[in-house]
Amino acid sequence: MTNAVHSFYVSLAVSALILTASASAQDPVSTSAMADSDSPVQRGLYLATAGNCMACHTREGGEPFSGGVSFHTDFGVIYSTNITADETTGIGAWTEDQFVRAMHEGKSADGSNLYPAFPYPSFTKVSEQDLKDLFTFLKTVAPSSYSPPDNDMGFPFNQRSLMGVWNALYLENERFETDDSQSEQWNRGAYLVQGLGHCGTCHTPRNALGGLQTDQALSGGTYNDKVDGEEIRPWSAVNLTSAPDGLAAWSEDDVASYLKTGHGGMGGTFGPMNEVITLSTSQLSDSDVRAMAVYLKGMQPVERSPQHKMSDADFRAGELVYTIHCGTCHLPTGLGDPSIGPAVVGSAVVQAEDPASLINVIIYGAEVPAPSPAGAWKTMEAFGDKLDDDEIALLSTYLRSNWGNRGGPVTEADVDKQR
Repeated sequence: MTNAVHSFYVSLAVSALILTASASAQDPVSTSAMADSDSPVQRGLYLATAGNCMACHTREGGEPFSGGVSFHTDFGVIYSTNITADETTGIGAWTEDQFVRAMHEGKSADGSNLYPAFPYPSFTKVSEQDLKDLFTFLKTVAPSSYSPPDNDMGFPFNQRSLMGVWNALYLENERFETDDSQSEQWNRGAYLVQGLGHCGTCHTPRNALGGLQTDQALSGGTYNDKVDGEEIRPWSAVNLTSAPDGLAAWSEDDVASYLKTGHGGMGGTFGPMNEVITLSTSQLSDSDVRAMAVYLKGMQPVERSPQHKMSDADFRAGELVYTIHCGTCHLPTGLGDPSIGPAVVGSAVVQAEDPASLINVIIYGAEVPAPSPAGAWKTMEAFGDKLDDDEIALLSTYLRSNWGNRGGPVTEADVDKQR
């Protein structure tokens, strides 16, 4: 974390703690319950935290919210914008209506189309009042004159006008509607997960045009992010539904603890989720984190990972690699030592349809926040220099095929892609 981000983050954390003290569950959609009704800046700061605006709009070494973070998509590299109060390079000259339109419709102040690397297909669900409060807060952010690099996208993806067709196909320009058959807590969690939390942006599979496959919402996806410094590699976002290859083995308490501390009974944060936990969910009120857990655990299961049976020879070879390198922390049963390593039985990372994150953590180890969350396990070491690609492939397949786990076979080519 950069010094600039860290300084701002400290003040943000203090403010979030103030907001937590006034939390209420009277209205699952309105965040007016999260702060004093006469403090739109405080409410807006909390909303910026829920949306994790800091992580996506603050480049390494840059001023908070000044943009320049690169997003490596299948269609090219897109850089996040400056959303400070600067009137030339930021949004200081924007009107409230222009900001709301950007969040709901994916339109910039000049009417041009934004790219959905900015997750307006999720933000469109956020209430207008919440967006007004968010804008009020952003107008207080110290202006920065930084201008992000131009996007690096080839033809025809550099033609913003084509986003009009994309929006017609994939943008549901509708606000969140309360489900009267569910509890207020469930609705509050749904509002946060579907809206500002934009969890589906990473955790939902996409089609060839980059549209979210909403019939498989939150069942897992693939995205590109940093590994080991500046290297960009694929990561898998796990299945967040209650399917066996998702959160079936997680309790509501496990999910809430993971979101709040980065450590739950069935897993701990590493890699790209570190920023989400550190800058966003850990700073939300206990009641909001619990609401998100209630919503996620209440989702209908969507299974993505198939059952796979290894040959006897491959199974024995994978078991040998596991016993030598993994058995001490995760135990021969795969249930994990509570003081050393988590269970791999029922692990959402192990069973993800795309094994990218599993391979990454084996090769590079588990990069975790500092300091580690209370009660966290021993940090997993890197095995990339100790195991060949075929051994990592066998180990990964063994993990995904044993103890009732689900997941297709992992090949040497899959491992090589993460190197």
